[in-house]
Formats: sequence, C-alpha cells, structure tokens
Amino acid sequence: MRQKPTILNKTIIATSRLFRIESLDIEFSNGELRNYERLARGNSGSGAVLIVPMLDAETVLLIREYSAGVHRYELGLPKGKTDAGESFLDAANRELKEEVGFGARSLHHLSTFSIAPSYLEHVTEIVLAQDLYAEKLEGDEPEELEVIPWKLSNINALLATGECTEARSIAALFMALEYFKAL
Repeated sequence: MRQKPTILNKTIIATSRLFRIESLDIEFSNGELRNYERLARGNSGSGAVLIVPMLDAETVLLIREYSAGVHRYELGLPKGKTDAGESFLDAANRELKEEVGFGARSLHHLSTFSIAPSYLEHVTEIVLAQDLYAEKLEGDEPEELEVIPWKLSNINALLATGECTEARSIAALFMALEYFKAL
C-alpha cells in the first residue's frame, strides 16, 4: 500500500452548525504538492448512523421524510447523528425510537460507508435492527415521519418508484437482503 500523503497545512475556509469547509495543502510521496478542499464534520466530531429496521425476517420499515438537498420527500432508512459520549449502537436505537417508534433488542453492525471520500470526511455506520418493540421518543424532526413497511425482497420495485434515491439506503437494503440470504 502506498504511503499516505502528508497534510502540510489545514485551514478552515467556512463553518456552519453542521460542517466545516477545510483547505488542505498536501504533499505526496513523490514530492507533488496539491491543494484539496473537503467538507469536514462540525465541531462536535460526532458520527452518523443509518438503521435497517426489520419488523420481521422479510419486512423492513422505511420512512418518508423531507430531504432539503433535493427538495422533495424521499423514502429511505432512518438515520441520524451520534451524540457526544454515545456509542453508534446506542445512537441507532435512539434514532430508531425517535423516527420509527420502535426500539430494537438486537443490533448488528453491517458496515461503515463513506460518501464521496475525495471530498467528504463523513462516514456512516450501518446497523441492522431486529426484534423490535414499540417505543417512541421525541425527536428533532419538524413533522411526523410516515413509516412504510416494505418487503425486503421487493427492493427493485422500491427503486422503480423513484422515491428512494439515497445511495446509503439503497446499499444498506441490498446488504440486509444478502445478510438474510446467508442465514
């Protein structure tokens, strides 16, 4: 494996309540110098979770929520940030209770995903939630989220609706499908 480049200088260009834009002066092992910009996590340094809540061995619970980035309602999996001092599994169970109205007795880490790793520092822990029980916590959503049961084996029909376009949700659904096929 190649030697990682050296970050010579890191400058914060802009800051919001969620992110920082950083300018990185980088030197590669062959002496080449480059400047990269990346979207870094906010000052809290918290991570993120995306949950695949299984009502039973065949049915996943999706949510429909407003997505400001594309200015429409999307079907996808519940997700959220990990609070300071909270493990990602605890965050997954909390977010599940806030967004779906269920807790999980069984949580299994499926994977860690990055999105556009050339430009984003952000990673998301993908968690499979099983053995669900009803429990609702107050969340930070501006409106009640619609919960939609969907047969996991029918992912292609979900994608055909055009309502589920988030890559993390799609990849996690296919990972869960493969997980259950292997059992």
